[in-house]
Order: sequence, then C-alpha cells, then structure tokens
Amino acid sequence: MNKPEHLPLTPPVVGHSRPHESAHLHVRGAAPYTDDLPEPAGTLHAALGLSPLAHGRLTGIDLDRLRQQPGVVAVLTAADIAGENNCGPLLHDDPILAADELRYVGQPVFAIIATDRELARRAASLAKQVIQAEPLPAVLTALDAHAQGQYVLPPMHLTRGEPAEQLARAPHRLQGSWHLGGQEQFYLEGQISLAVPQEGGESLLVHCSTQHPSEMQQLVAHALGWHAHRVTVQCRRMGGGFGGKESQSALFACVASLAALRLNKPVKLRLDRDDDFLITGRRHGFDYRWDVGFDDDGRILAADIELVSNAGHSADLSAPVMARALCHFDNAYWLPHVAMHGYCAKTNTQSNTAFRGFGGPQGAIAIEMILDGIARRLGCDGTEVRQRNFYAPGQDVAPYGQRVEELHAQTLTAQLLASSRYAERRAEIAAFNAASPVLKKGLAFTPVKFGISFNVVHLNQAGALVHVYTDGSVLVNHGGTEMGQGLNTKVAQVVAHELGIPFEQVRCTATDTSKVANTSATAASTGSDLNGKAAQDAARKIKARLAALAAERFGCAAERVAFDGGQVSGGGQCLSFQDLVAQAYLQRVQLWSDGFYATPGLHWDKAKLQGHPFYYYAWGGAVCEALVDTLTGESRITRADLLHDVGNSLNPALDIGQVEGGFIQGMGWLTMEELVWHPTTGLLTTHAPSTYKIPTANDCPTELHTALFGVANASDTIHRSKAVGEPPLLLGFAALLAIKDACAAAGPEGCDPPLRAPATAEAVLDAIDAVR
Repeated sequence: MNKPEHLPLTPPVVGHSRPHESAHLHVRGAAPYTDDLPEPAGTLHAALGLSPLAHGRLTGIDLDRLRQQPGVVAVLTAADIAGENNCGPLLHDDPILAADELRYVGQPVFAIIATDRELARRAASLAKQVIQAEPLPAVLTALDAHAQGQYVLPPMHLTRGEPAEQLARAPHRLQGSWHLGGQEQFYLEGQISLAVPQEGGESLLVHCSTQHPSEMQQLVAHALGWHAHRVTVQCRRMGGGFGGKESQSALFACVASLAALRLNKPVKLRLDRDDDFLITGRRHGFDYRWDVGFDDDGRILAADIELVSNAGHSADLSAPVMARALCHFDNAYWLPHVAMHGYCAKTNTQSNTAFRGFGGPQGAIAIEMILDGIARRLGCDGTEVRQRNFYAPGQDVAPYGQRVEELHAQTLTAQLLASSRYAERRAEIAAFNAASPVLKKGLAFTPVKFGISFNVVHLNQAGALVHVYTDGSVLVNHGGTEMGQGLNTKVAQVVAHELGIPFEQVRCTATDTSKVANTSATAASTGSDLNGKAAQDAARKIKARLAALAAERFGCAAERVAFDGGQVSGGGQCLSFQDLVAQAYLQRVQLWSDGFYATPGLHWDKAKLQGHPFYYYAWGGAVCEALVDTLTGESRITRADLLHDVGNSLNPALDIGQVEGGFIQGMGWLTMEELVWHPTTGLLTTHAPSTYKIPTANDCPTELHTALFGVANASDTIHRSKAVGEPPLLLGFAALLAIKDACAAAGPEGCDPPLRAPATAEAVLDAIDAVR
C-alpha cells in the first residue's frame, strides 16, 4: 500500500473531545471502586472508636468490655503499633491512634476488628463509655489560638518594598477584617482501605482510595516497622478526592494494615459518612486583617495583611497550604509594596488538609474582597478598579520574585465582558433594583491567575511505563490517580497520539506502587502535566525503536517515518502499526519502555518565600448574576459566564466539565457550605448531608455559559496545554461578590455590606441589616 508521506489519515487524538474512558461503566454502575472489589475469604472489618473530648489526657480504655462484644476478634490501641504511631505527611505529629493525649472530638482512639462491619461499628460506638480521660482546656477557634500564640509551625512572612512607609503616604486607606469558612471535600466515595496479607504475611497488598499511593506505602511501612518494598498500594479509581485523599487516607490504610498483619487476615476499613466528617480535616478556614493604601483611581499602593488559618490539631499540609495562600494573595494584580503574615493556628479540631486550590483560593479571595471594598469606597465599578490593578508590562513581578509571563488578564477580561454583556446588564440590573423593593439583583466579575506546580520542588516529577503488545495494543501505567477528572483518558490520548494509533488501542491500568515507584500525589493540578509528559517520554522511546526498524525496511531515514491512523509510512511504503510491532518482536526489538519527567526551571527558598515556584500560570474570569430575597436572605446565582485558560486543550469536553465543576464547587464553598462546631464541646455539628449543604443540580445557574480561552501555553507543557483541576474553583468568587452586590442594593448608595462567607441566608440577612 503506497501513499504520500506524513499525510494525516485521521484527526489527531489529542485536542479532541472524547468521553471519559470509564464513562460507560460509571453510568451503568459497573465501575469497580475499592468497596466493590471481591472480598477475599475470611475478610474482617474494622471500625474506629472516637474521642468524646476536644482535649484531654487519656488515662485508660476498658478493653475487656470491647473484646466481649459480639463478633469482635481484636481491639487495637496505640500500644499495638509496632513501628511509628504517625500518619502525618510532613511533621511526625499526627498519631494513628491516640496514645496519651486526646486532641479533638472524633480522634481515633482504638480500632475494633470484627467479623462483620455492623458488629464492628456497634462495638466502636461504645467509645464514650469505655474511654477514660481527664478533660483539659480546649482551643476551638483560630483567632483564640492566634491570640495565645499557639501554632502548628512558625509564622511565615513575605514582604516586598516599603509597605509601612507607602501606607503612611497613601491618599486613601482601607482597613478591615473578615472570616472565611472551611469546606468539606464530600467525595461521594468515603475513605476506605482493604489490606490483604501476601506471601504468608511477609508482604502486604493495600487497596486504598487515595491520591497518593506512594505516601500510603511509606506510612504503612513505617507503622509496621517494615521496608517499603514489602508494601504494595493499588488504586484503580476514586469516587472523588478533591485533596481529602492526599494525606488523610493514611490513617485508614495504616489501621487496616496493622490489623491485617496482626491477624494474618484481610481487613477492610470503610468509614460511615458521619465518622468521615468527624475524623478527617478539610479546607482550612481563614481569618484576615488588612490595611491597604490606594489612590484616587483605586490602584493599590501598599498592603499589609495578616492571614490566620485554622490548621487543626496537627500540621498535616498546613505549611504548603499557607505558602500557596501567600503566593496567591496578589491574584491577577500588581502589588508594588506588600507585607503578608501567615499564621497556622493550632486548635482542638480536625487537622485540616488539602482541598482543591490548596490555599490559593484562600489567598486570592482576600484581595478580591479588598478591591470590592475600594471600589465601593470610591463609588466606582468593581470591574474597572480590577482592570486598573492588573499586572502589566513593567509591573509583572510577583511579590515572591517570579516574573508573571503571558499577561492574559486584560485580553481575557475584555473578551468575557463583551460576551457576557456586562455593561448592558449592569444598567439593566440597576433599573430592576430601583423598581423592586424586596428582590435585589447583583452582578460581579472576578479574574483568576493561578500558579501551576507543587510548592515543594522535588514533588514535580512523574514516571510511566508503556507496554506495546504484539497485536498492536498498548498498556500504560503511570503514577497519577484517577478520581473522576479524566487523567487516564488524557494520558491514553497522549500515548495514542504519539504512536499514531486509535485511542481504543490504549488502556491505562490501576496506579500501583510496584509498577511506578516514588510517585507524587495527584494534586496541585499537575496530573496531566507530569504524567502526560512521562507517558509521552516512554512512548517516544518505543516509537524511535520502531521507526529505526521501519526505516530499515522502507529504505529511508528514520526521520522520514510517520506514524498516523494505525499506519506506519515512509519512502513511499506503508504497513500497519500492528504488523510493524509483530516484526519488531521477531527482531527482538524492545517493545516496552519507562518514561520520566521533571518540571524544569523551578526553585524555591521556603525560608525567604522567594523563588520561581510555578512553571506557568492559568488565567480565567467569571461574571455572575445573583438574585437575593431581602426578606428571607435566600439567594440564587441566576447566570454565570465563565472563560478559562487551559492552553491547547488535550480534551475540551473534559476541560469544560472541570471548569464548570470547579466553579460550582467554589460557589458552594462561598455561598452554602457551612461548618459549625459546638462552642463548648468542640463537636462538629454539621457532620452529615442532613446538616451540611453541598450544591446540587438545582443550584446550578439557570444560564451557564462556559468557554475555553484557546491560547497555547507559552511553556513547554504536554502539547502546550494547561492544568485545569484547581484554577476554575476560583471562578466561584464572582458568585459571592454578586450576592454582596445584591445586598448593597438594599442599602444606601456607596454602602459596603459586611457579608461573611459562606453567604448563607443568615449571613445575607445580617449583611442587609447592617447596611440598612
């Protein structure tokens, strides 16, 4: 078969919308998650006994009573942990099971192992009756801890220029404080681990719903007192993660593993939703205090801001979360003189952790609230004030020393304001509000600039294995985890594109620590960037070997060999990819390869908070319209226009889904998802769907317009795409500010409603009452 060289036979696999590779299984309920795996014979079930005190000294546990309960096979306490009693990812300050001190209501104190899950849970529910402890004073709020100087790690300070001097000279000053609540990840699949002894108890296989299999491997090995090579962790898919399964899946993997090793039987630990809420941490809530100087046009001249996060009882990931918050306070704006102070408050509550955005949203929303206040003080439109403060040529260095390239804010904003009819709708809303005494509308625009890379430089690496079989099919294993975001789909597209074969010929397998070692968490929006590049590297090595063989057969240079549409051509000749692979096998050509990728150019001084922590920035913008009932405080986002920068999209359908999902999740955080702790006992009272409200399909704006910016990434990413996991969550800022704008319409002109977040009906009524 002869055909012209390099003539594309089929459209490129990369850059085209494809369904999620498991979508057909998802909709049929046939996609197996950890709890769907067949239980090995003799599987036992674990449940956790939880602390009833926010703070106390553990003096004893009535173990005999627990052992006498029906179905109970064993009871584990801290004394039964052969290795290190720690599940903390950075500092070793987070016990698997409480040893001497009770730190929060819900802390695991003992583990029940029983023949049946319900029997295990019944026995574990006796915790209040069997735990003996001496109560101690508890610190339950971040501001109380801050006042006492109680932190999980030393404060962080990032300063540029002369903020104090410039504040003193500024024509206008805006001072304020604000509280921002946390957010529960509410993954639909709860925390779960299944530990299965192997080789007569000499090794262990752990099926774990986790974003970080390698960290689970290490922490399980430490708890068992083993070397890591004796522990294998697998994860085929998660039913959502959102950061909640990055570090905090470790406690459950460790407990299941400890029990499995002790009893030499498979042990499964699947949390009830209430226990999941009570045990695990979530997005850090923040408290802010700021002092900002600005000119007559609303340009920020200097800023001094204090950020206090509620870290909970241990450090977990609070340090990098705060670092990212400080590095995102600028958002899309030039801040010539700035002083930022970050404090990670230690409280007797759950240890807060990663959540989509990883501190970036908590940092960036502060400057948005400040700019909104400046605009209201000056009587200007908030969008105009934002545009005046955008990064621009000559004013393009972030406070932490990195140059901000690809200054897309102005272009993207202009495009979005035009497509959303912002100016016309602003006038229409003013007319509506003038004629409507009860219902008020609000409109807001907010931009996004989000840095992509892990804060910790060494985490920006990935590996992959690509196997080509003699029938031309391809199997890929990489270090990323699939949590519904479509990572496996994108990686398979990359490999299919590289080898010039149909997508259907490529399959990704479960993430497995015995396949690709020492992997980073699937987090920081780097899943496709890192693992896509690693898989591409592996595929290119195989492709080069095949090209050399084809060139020998075709009588042409290897550079003239083309792979496309399942065919390989060169020198006016052609044969199928499958035939070439079969010949390669007969010629003893290696048909598998490893791949590796490390993000270039990154460096970071965590002491000085200076460097080049991000490979590039993703940009975006949202315009939201809100409707508020001033009598009840109920609010609704009626329309949202989203424009987001994903570079050259690997898969537009998946990326649009991520943009819309991120926006809705951000909107939920800021408008309805309220966490409430009892003020004296420290009990999280919103620990179930009945008391914690997440957005549903009914909360989606009636009009939702989403578009991709469509400009190639200037940085050498996989096919010049950009990350899409976390940045769109910041689009939800516009929802909060639209509600605030509607509240302002209920008060006198120029008022600035003190709307807290989440903007629940109570918060909205309080804001309206304040301006009236």
